[in-house]
Amino acid sequence: MTAIDPALLAAELIRRPSVTPKDEGALEVVARTLEGLGFVCHRLIFEETGTDPVANLYARKGTGAPNLCFAGHTDVVPVGAANQWSFEPFGAVLKDGVLCGRGAVDMKGAIAAFVAAAEAFLARRGDDFPGSISLLLTGDEEGVAINGTKKVLQWLAERGERIDACVVGEPTSATQLGDMIKIGRRGSMTGRLTVAGVQGHVAYPHLADNAAHRLVGLLAALTARPLDEGTEHFQASGLQVTTIDIGNPATNVIPGAAKATFNIRFNDLWTSAKLKQWVAAALDAVGSAYALAWEVSGESFLVPPGRVSDCLSGAIYEMTGLTPELSTTGGTSDARFIHAYCPVAEFGLVGQTMHKVDERVEVADITQLAAIYRGFLDRFFGNAGPDKA
Repeated sequence: MTAIDPALLAAELIRRPSVTPKDEGALEVVARTLEGLGFVCHRLIFEETGTDPVANLYARKGTGAPNLCFAGHTDVVPVGAANQWSFEPFGAVLKDGVLCGRGAVDMKGAIAAFVAAAEAFLARRGDDFPGSISLLLTGDEEGVAINGTKKVLQWLAERGERIDACVVGEPTSATQLGDMIKIGRRGSMTGRLTVAGVQGHVAYPHLADNAAHRLVGLLAALTARPLDEGTEHFQASGLQVTTIDIGNPATNVIPGAAKATFNIRFNDLWTSAKLKQWVAAALDAVGSAYALAWEVSGESFLVPPGRVSDCLSGAIYEMTGLTPELSTTGGTSDARFIHAYCPVAEFGLVGQTMHKVDERVEVADITQLAAIYRGFLDRFFGNAGPDKA
């Protein structure tokens, strides 16, 4: 049997334009490959009223414990301005040792690397290892994340199936492969602020109530001082205004309504509930009437260093000579759902081109990532330890 080339498998995945929530056959590429390695695959579609149906895949080799899961997503963000790309975004061009295309870094390259690593591990060990290997892949990570990983985890719990540890293949490396592992993430929440005033003529402000002025005062109260200075494992929390919308094309009209959106990324000093209280107190102190709607993407979490991160760190050092930083920086990922079920750490490719025009990855990095994952599997299953990350 010919060994899986992770770069070629990644290229095959890139050629499936799986922009959230479309799958375009990407998960089936993985499923067919895994079934050839003896994995039992479950193709799962979840949907809710008002949301698109989403394809997911859960595959498992073995039935014993511990069940080590690799989690990831085959969905990708849109290409944006296609005319700004120097190559076809879904062409999977291999040129001068570089694999080019949307999803190369985030995160089809890592999925291909783990599949190749699992094949190499199973080729040496067969069924002679204490536990199971599974993959949980979704098509809903880059979107609303309602019908993806969260529902697969619920499905597993309902059927009495347990994941004991997890590696998420997000592109966590900062400048070179192996320099960073994520062991937690800040929480994320979005506030949508609306202020009502009274429209009027700019020459007669006493007959109007300028909603824009009221909105500026409220935003000033939210941004006047830092939320905190950070903690041992987390950088400082931050509130950033992302949009201010007046919708007033006239220069001689006082606006009667104004809106703004802001996002808060918060560390373990806060919960979303505490931040809602803090924001309400800051706004109420201004004295202007307002309406505020919230969307919470996830709470902050930290998985203390342990077995998963130790095995990853050991494999990374063996292959690269680097000792990775254990970090909580960056955005959110599906680890925000997984950590409630089992210890989890995130490790993958260098993320400098993710979501950008001309997303690309060195083929050598994909090959080395597969070797790191293979070394991780050897360490994890060769050295049973405490149930910590």
